[in-house]
Amino acid sequence: MTCCGWRLIPRQSEDRYRPFLELTMNVGADKSEPLTAIHTDLGAIFVSLELSRSSWLITSLSPGGGEKMSKHSVPGGDFAGLMERFAQLQEKARLRTGQSFRIIVIQEAGLDGFWIHRALQNEGIESHVVDAASIATSRRRRRAKTDKIDGETLVRALLAYKRGEPRVCAMVKAPTPGEEDRRHLCRERKALTAERVRHVNRIKGLLFSQGISGYQAAAPRPAPAAGRTPNRRRPRLPSAS
Repeated sequence: MTCCGWRLIPRQSEDRYRPFLELTMNVGADKSEPLTAIHTDLGAIFVSLELSRSSWLITSLSPGGGEKMSKHSVPGGDFAGLMERFAQLQEKARLRTGQSFRIIVIQEAGLDGFWIHRALQNEGIESHVVDAASIATSRRRRRAKTDKIDGETLVRALLAYKRGEPRVCAMVKAPTPGEEDRRHLCRERKALTAERVRHVNRIKGLLFSQGISGYQAAAPRPAPAAGRTPNRRRPRLPSAS
């Protein structure tokens, strides 16, 4: 059908081609987000650690190895095995390039605390602890939560951080052992207080189901002062008659 020299397309024809148009738009959107290339001119060996109770996953990018990242694992808690793996990475990079390179490590702040960070620094290795929530991720494409992807993402974030790019990630300032102990003490006290509240509420519910109301838990007694023993009431003995 024509009107004033213009051809009108029926509504049904537009609906018929809508899936094809949407697919074309999605493909174009995906093509507009190319993957960022890794600069292969590196001056150090960049390593990320994915720490768990059972194993430590090591993802590394070494000079002379191109853009391919190597992945190895050591048993969890095996710090000597970790240092041996680092020595192997340095030896391979020296054989490929004829130069010696230092190692820069990044890891997420998590269950292991900061003892690995301190141990690496004592060995003369540059170490960084990153807040995992501060690393920017793509919102368009959903990705799986795997150690492989996370290890590569940490290495890329470390590269960008060392290049001086702004707002790449937020590094965590490692506390001293004394500060970390005080944090653990406060967290344990908070957890015990919450646990006590749950037990009191449970007891109140059980008593109320039996027709008993007005139950109030006794306030916890303060801890005795240092060097003093708490006063304990001794049971009275029956008088001799």
